Amino acid sequence: MNTTTPRLFIAATRQNEGKTTVALGLASALQRVHPRIGYIKPVGQRFVRIDQQKIDEDIILMDRVYTLRCPLVDMSPIAVEPDFTRRYLQQADNGLLVSKIEEAFDRVAWEKDFVICEGSGHAGVGSVFDLSNARVAKLLGARVIIVSQGGIGKPIDEVCVNQALFEKEGVEVVGVILNKVLPDKLALIEEFARKGLRRKGLELLGVLPHRQILSSPTLELIREELEVEPLNESTQYENLVDEVVVGAMSVTQALQYFKRGVLIITPGDREDIILAAATTLFGQGSTGLAGILLTGNQRPSPSVMHVVKAFPFPVLLAREESYRVASRVHDLTVKTRPADTQKIALIRDLIAEHVDVNRILKSLEP
Repeated sequence: MNTTTPRLFIAATRQNEGKTTVALGLASALQRVHPRIGYIKPVGQRFVRIDQQKIDEDIILMDRVYTLRCPLVDMSPIAVEPDFTRRYLQQADNGLLVSKIEEAFDRVAWEKDFVICEGSGHAGVGSVFDLSNARVAKLLGARVIIVSQGGIGKPIDEVCVNQALFEKEGVEVVGVILNKVLPDKLALIEEFARKGLRRKGLELLGVLPHRQILSSPTLELIREELEVEPLNESTQYENLVDEVVVGAMSVTQALQYFKRGVLIITPGDREDIILAAATTLFGQGSTGLAGILLTGNQRPSPSVMHVVKAFPFPVLLAREESYRVASRVHDLTVKTRPADTQKIALIRDLIAEHVDVNRILKSLEP
């Protein structure tokens, strides 16, 4: 396996801490020194099917943003399907999985100046099929950055647990990036987290401030994940949902929530709320609601549907009742997608401003 191309493994203290955010931003920053960047996610858990191949969705994002010029299947060599672990425990063939990762890495690293490797959760994820993140980092000969959520005590505790497993595999952790830190606590967290990490032999490489936009789902994500039905022909599916309001109130009360970034969730027979939205927001375009999500599989009457079809923002219909739908929207895992150009630009700026990329590069020197 290639042992000469510089590589960095992005791990985290748990899932959804911001590994892909860091990888996406670091790729842009590193390109100033290493123009030809490669990317691999050896073990993926959320995938889509492309040409009969199971490709991790983060691969799609990185490839479309950076045009990596590498077969998608090589950047996503192992996809953990629902029955993957059961099949492995019945008939383990770790050697086959290891060879698959090594061969994929060789192709990903071909003619590249640098390779970013992204893990899939904390250091122990994948242990059940003998491919923990710590083991994969060792296999790839990569040094590690650990990403954790902002704070002082809890992140450092969790980082140390992960550090121990990496060190058990003989993998060096070069530093830590704290993510989603409240902006007004940025300086405080940076000062004391740096002190705490240094006591454990670790460097704080950056502290990223929380930005609501990065946690806000788009109407497109909601449409896909909830499998809802569009009721109009709006093209504004990139509208960001900053707030969810369940329309189980009077129209008078609801009016105060009719503003930009709000998703109204209400039963399909609440035609008073639908018409109120029409009278107060019609014609405002992108300054109006993010969208309306009707529930209970209840379609409005034909006369109100005529109004719905004229809304500039998406109106969707779900089969489930309002509070169940609202709960599902709240629990969505918000992943950055190739079409999220505003988010991608922000991520690049955050990494460039708040992460010490030069220190990362220096830590990777032989």
